[in-house]
Amino acid sequence: MSAKKAVLQLSVHEERIRKKVFVKVSRSQGVTSITMDDKTGKMTVVGEVDVPVLVMKLRKLCNAEIVSVEVVKPPEKKPEPAKPAPAKPAPPKPADIVAFPVTHMNYPYQYQYSYASSYYQPNGNSRVVVEEPNTCVLM
Repeated sequence: MSAKKAVLQLSVHEERIRKKVFVKVSRSQGVTSITMDDKTGKMTVVGEVDVPVLVMKLRKLCNAEIVSVEVVKPPEKKPEPAKPAPAKPAPPKPADIVAFPVTHMNYPYQYQYSYASSYYQPNGNSRVVVEEPNTCVLM
């Protein structure tokens, strides 16, 4: 779908109906802007919206008619002048090179992967029996 500019004629006589109309239109999918002239009762809706469906929703609140629907063309973009490429940074000097610290010992209470792999059984249906009295066995 392309962006459309739809002008709708609404007969809104109360402020609460006007608020409901704005809420109904703003919640519709694809609406980018809404304007309404209170003197003439015309509402302008811009966006990728299905205008007949929008009018059917608005007719539940007030009398609504389509005045005009136009396709909005996006503004033409002017080509930007080419920017010069940024200068490459100089290679680091030997005194600037810093060794990275070991990452697996940064947190003292971090989960250790070696514990999980030491009790791993290659067969998924096998059972481990331990002769200690205070152990818990999961099956």
